Amino acid sequence: MSQSDSFEDVVKGKREDKFAEFEDSRKGLLHKFHHALHVTPALVPLIVLVISILVFGALLGSKFFSPFALTLILQQVQIVGIVAAAQSLIILTAGIDLSVGAITVFSSVVMGQMVFRYGVPPFIAVMAGLLFGTLCGALNGLLVSRMKLPPFIVTLGTWQVILATNYLYSRNETIRAQDIEAQAPLLQFMGNKINIGGAVFTFGVIFMILLVLALGWVLKNTAWGRHVYAVGDDPEAAQLSGVNVKATLMSVYMLGGLICAFAGWALIGRLGSVSPTSAYEANIESITAVVIGGISLFGGRGSIIGSLFGALIVGVFTLGLRLLGADAQWTYFFIGVLIIAAVAVDQWIRKVSA
Repeated sequence: MSQSDSFEDVVKGKREDKFAEFEDSRKGLLHKFHHALHVTPALVPLIVLVISILVFGALLGSKFFSPFALTLILQQVQIVGIVAAAQSLIILTAGIDLSVGAITVFSSVVMGQMVFRYGVPPFIAVMAGLLFGTLCGALNGLLVSRMKLPPFIVTLGTWQVILATNYLYSRNETIRAQDIEAQAPLLQFMGNKINIGGAVFTFGVIFMILLVLALGWVLKNTAWGRHVYAVGDDPEAAQLSGVNVKATLMSVYMLGGLICAFAGWALIGRLGSVSPTSAYEANIESITAVVIGGISLFGGRGSIIGSLFGALIVGVFTLGLRLLGADAQWTYFFIGVLIIAAVAVDQWIRKVSA
C-alpha cells in the first residue's frame, strides 16, 4: 500500500475485488453448465429418459420395471431408432428427409418381391433391397447437392413418388409371414430373438444399438464426421476450408438411404410379413426422435446417440401410458410438449454459446 492510499480506499478496493470474484464465480458455474449442454447435446434427452423410466417405474412397479418390459420398449422402437439414425445424419447437415419412411417400406417390398415374384435367392434379394435404398438416397443427394434444391421440397417430392411407385409395384399385396417363414426365413432374420435373463433382444435391436454406436464414433473421430458437422454449421465456410460440400452431402444421403433399407429388413423381421402399407409414420416419428434427442434442426450440432434416447423416450411414454390405461391421445400430447421443449432448449443453448 502506497502512502497516498487511504484505509477507506483499500477497504473499498477489497470489497470490489470480492464482489468481482463472486460475479465471476456465478458466471463461471452458469457457463460451465451451458458448456456441458453445448458439448454434450445428448445429456438433456438422457436425463429426460432416466426421469421418465423412474416415474413410470414408481407408478407401475414391477409391471414396468422388469427386463421383459424394458426390452419390449427396445423392440417397439427398433424401426424408428434405425430410421432416426439416417435422419440424424441428414439433419446434422441442416437438411431433412421426408422420404425415409417410403424408402424403408419400399426396400422391404423389393426384398420380398425379389424372392416371391422373381424367384431370386433370399440373400441376393436382401442385397437388392439394400442397393435400392442406397439408390433412393443417391437420388435425394443428387438433387440436393448438385442441383441445390431445398431438401424439404426434394424429399417431399421423392416421398410421394417412392410411395406411389411402391403401391404400383407391389400391387398393394401383402406377403404373408407363413410363406416367408417357409421359403425365405432370411428375410425375417432381424426378428430372431435372444433371451438373456428374461430380457428379450432381437437382432434388429442389436443392429440398432451397434449402428448408433458406430455412427457416433465415426462422426466424432473421423474427418468425414467433422465434415458433416462443418457442412451443417456453415457450408460456405466449410467449402473455403477445403471441405467438398457436394461429396459430403451426397455421401450422407446415400448412407441415409442404405440405413433406411436396413430398417426395411428389420421391418420384415418385426412384422413377420412384407406389407406395402407399413411404416407410414416413420417420417414423423424419426424427426420426433431426432428433435427430442437434442439434434439441432439448424444443423451442425447434436449427437446421434441422442436420437436413440429420443426414440426410447417416445417408447417409454407409449408403453407407460398404455400400461396405466390412459387414452392413446395422451401419448401424442406429451410427445408434442417434449418436441416444443426440445426446440426451446436448443434455441437457448445456441444463444448462450453464440
